[in-house]
Amino acid sequence: MPASDPKSSAPARIAQAIRNDIEAGRLRDGQRLPSTRELAKEWQASPRTITEAMDLLVKEGYIASQNRSGRTVTTPTAVSLALSAPLRPVRPRIVYVGGYAGSGKSEFARTLARATNWAILDKDTIARPLIEPALEDLGQSVNDRESDIYLERIRPREYEALEGAVNDNVEVGTSVIATAPYIREFTDRAWLDRVIARGETFRADSTFVWVRCSLDTMLMYLRRRGAGRDNAKLADWDRYSAGLNLEFRPEVEHVVIDNDPDSAPLRTQAQQLIESFRRDSKQ
Repeated sequence: MPASDPKSSAPARIAQAIRNDIEAGRLRDGQRLPSTRELAKEWQASPRTITEAMDLLVKEGYIASQNRSGRTVTTPTAVSLALSAPLRPVRPRIVYVGGYAGSGKSEFARTLARATNWAILDKDTIARPLIEPALEDLGQSVNDRESDIYLERIRPREYEALEGAVNDNVEVGTSVIATAPYIREFTDRAWLDRVIARGETFRADSTFVWVRCSLDTMLMYLRRRGAGRDNAKLADWDRYSAGLNLEFRPEVEHVVIDNDPDSAPLRTQAQQLIESFRRDSKQ
């Protein structure tokens, strides 16, 4: 997208990220937002850029701006999410959500979980408390995600733990949303066939989702979250980003979710995916 396109501007990207946090439940209805100065520091942006982003969110109905109380979240999804009936398909469903670091996969998974009331299983949440001490014991940094030791000895255990949690849920008929990068897994036909077959043993349907966005959006997400595991990526962003394949897609039937300022809100894309589940359950 040309840099002159207003949809690719810094205010639009910041507004999109805050909108995603609202739809994912990280920011709740009625919650007061930080001041313009605090937001400018958080996003490494000028106060004017923050004000323009806030104006976009006010226009979209995601926040309300009041002189004395500042800005508060007033998400248009609050009522619809509260009144929507839980989606309980006859066959439980496993939704595998993958994407590069900073793509917005966690935000989409959380948005989908809020709309369905399904269990959400995040690889980092499940494995990090054990993985980081293991890395230290092996003489590595807790932020290591690049070395052969991590890739060969640690990473496979993370995905095994996530898969085990998925299996425990679907075995009792609970639909789940599993989120992780899934870079290797989505191109490994043997892995894909195995998890699909395992789902079938539990009479569960599997759906594969890839969340994509531009490099500019990824960079903004990674800078903002400031996670130690992203330090190596940010320290040499040009080298890291050059190795990403923005045309990457899973080697199986899948759904692509777009997470850029000119894309439909994640809530809208989640609802479209849910509708496809409803149609499948009627067939």
